[in-house]
Amino acid sequence: MSGQYPKITNASDFGKVAVLMGGTSAEREISLLTGEAVLAALKERGVDAHRVDAIGNFWQELIAARYDRVWIALHGRGGEDGTVQGLLEYLGIPYTGSGVLGSALAMDKVRTKQILQASGLPTPAWVTPTSSAELSAAAATLGLPLIVKPALEGSSIGMSRVEHTAELESAWHKARAADSTVLAESCVTGGEYTAAILKETVLPIIQIEVAGTFYDYQAKYFSDETRYHCPCDLSPDEEQRMAQLALQAFRAVGARGWGRVDFMRDAATGQPLILEVNTVPGMTSHSLVPMAAEAAGIDFGGLVWRILETAFVAEADAGGASDAA
Repeated sequence: MSGQYPKITNASDFGKVAVLMGGTSAEREISLLTGEAVLAALKERGVDAHRVDAIGNFWQELIAARYDRVWIALHGRGGEDGTVQGLLEYLGIPYTGSGVLGSALAMDKVRTKQILQASGLPTPAWVTPTSSAELSAAAATLGLPLIVKPALEGSSIGMSRVEHTAELESAWHKARAADSTVLAESCVTGGEYTAAILKETVLPIIQIEVAGTFYDYQAKYFSDETRYHCPCDLSPDEEQRMAQLALQAFRAVGARGWGRVDFMRDAATGQPLILEVNTVPGMTSHSLVPMAAEAAGIDFGGLVWRILETAFVAEADAGGASDAA
């Protein structure tokens, strides 16, 4: 990661910007919502921004239209896993957020857990069962309830909270249908929190209060029953500790620019445990990063603008026209 992020004051300095959205992942619906919100905010601020749906031979459009940089609004496989980042680097087009390695590692929940563990960062106990029988054995070892999820999906797609042994078989098949690698994780009893990161600064931490059993796809994007608390219920020292852990996790996987780190806080010990790192979080009406930014005095348009500024760092890191920053 290179040094300081630039502060751009003129919209024309960004050049022609593609907002890359949609794609073919299971999170296409949310990516379109994110992308349209970002596109509208950039246009409102005078940026020469255009919608590009990442389907088919979309890279031909990127080349033909001669885009100067890309605001990546893709979620999930093909957009958040290093794939499109590698394509853009090959094409020589600077882009927002994390690079190839950071994107790929953060998208892979198993690799993220391994890196967190190797870095001495706290994360719930976990195993990677290769069959429903191994999942049953994991339940005996880790105990119930148990979180079962695919390693390479986001937005809680393919995830189950298992309360009873009779639910293990269906949880296995649900996760396995989404990915060949399944992660079984000890379910932590306690509060759920998220730390948004913008240009390596942690924004005010949000506490999430879910009406259902866990923070699933519906609760994340559509439910009006999910409650968000910012300021959260942590003491200043506890919030600072969680923010430090968020930055350590973000850096450990090689992420940069902007993102989000999710936590559970063990009710018995008060210990924050890192669940995962997100390198392209949602930017919808129910999304967490805009909420945290607003608490820090940054409106949605300002947030989108500042994220676009991270593309200049990607440009410098790729050996491009770094003097543009």
